[in-house]
Amino acid sequence: MKSTLKMKVDSNVTGFKVFTIGQFRFERCEYFAYIYWPLGSHMMPVDAFLRATMRDIAWGFFYGTVNFDDVIGTINHYGTVDLFAGTLNAEYKAGGKDYLETFPSDVLMKLLVDIQNDWTNAAFDPFAAPQETGAAWGRKNGSNTKAISRKRQTAKRMIGVPGDTETRTDANGYPVNRAFLDVDQSSPQVVEEPGFENRIHAFNLFAFLSRSDVTWNPSVVSVIRQSLLCPTTEEFILPIEHGNDRVEWFLQISDEIFWEIKDGKTGKIRANVVMKPGDVCCMPADIRHRGLSPKRSMLIVWENGSPEIMEMVKAGTVPRVGVEF
Repeated sequence: MKSTLKMKVDSNVTGFKVFTIGQFRFERCEYFAYIYWPLGSHMMPVDAFLRATMRDIAWGFFYGTVNFDDVIGTINHYGTVDLFAGTLNAEYKAGGKDYLETFPSDVLMKLLVDIQNDWTNAAFDPFAAPQETGAAWGRKNGSNTKAISRKRQTAKRMIGVPGDTETRTDANGYPVNRAFLDVDQSSPQVVEEPGFENRIHAFNLFAFLSRSDVTWNPSVVSVIRQSLLCPTTEEFILPIEHGNDRVEWFLQISDEIFWEIKDGKTGKIRANVVMKPGDVCCMPADIRHRGLSPKRSMLIVWENGSPEIMEMVKAGTVPRVGVEF
């Protein structure tokens, strides 16, 4: 079946490479990314494509499904990853246009990293809010390796205790973000009872998050057994629709986020949720969600990092909701 897109990008003119993996092909022009597969094709604004694939890279394909939009995305099987087109779109399924291939995780990861390296122009930072970066448009113009090679800050215990990672401070180059200039930067005072010296610790989470130079990319600030506390700062639109393969909890700690909730398999709208400071919600494991944050906000994502869950996902026995009454 011929591609539904008549245009073919002239890479000699744009300067961008063409990438293939399996039966998928990726091209870009000045404004759009084009994805081709044996049964059809799709186009996305290139900035949206780069923001989405950047999160897939940074999260290591994350838990479950990362929808780049309502057509293209990946599903993590922890060792292998599905690259799909239309698989989770009711209309594509009904029209027989859906397609899926499975690749070793490291092979697909290399492809996405190579695309980012070649397609991200020097002025564009796919991790940043729109006000904080230049445009992704235009022909090939350098690269931005520094931006796309950022590593998430991941504490092995809790920020500030021996064995964690470095904390965001002036000393290691993380200034307070423009949206959080009013955030108190003082550290909490800890007074231990005799016998508890060096066993009690506290840090200023608001100050930590106020220095985040990325959006929609959770850090890990504490690890207690299999419980991961992953706060993040959010501005503009979550670049992907995330379909988690396990329940996850959201705690809004500043400003507001508007969540679009869709059915995980069909993309049909199920709910719209507005979260304000102090609100807590449980995202089920059978939906996909995308957030819109008009002002840079702070959100805590509470994840279950249990390795047993990966086996339960494969077996189809993982709980879909937080609690059943």
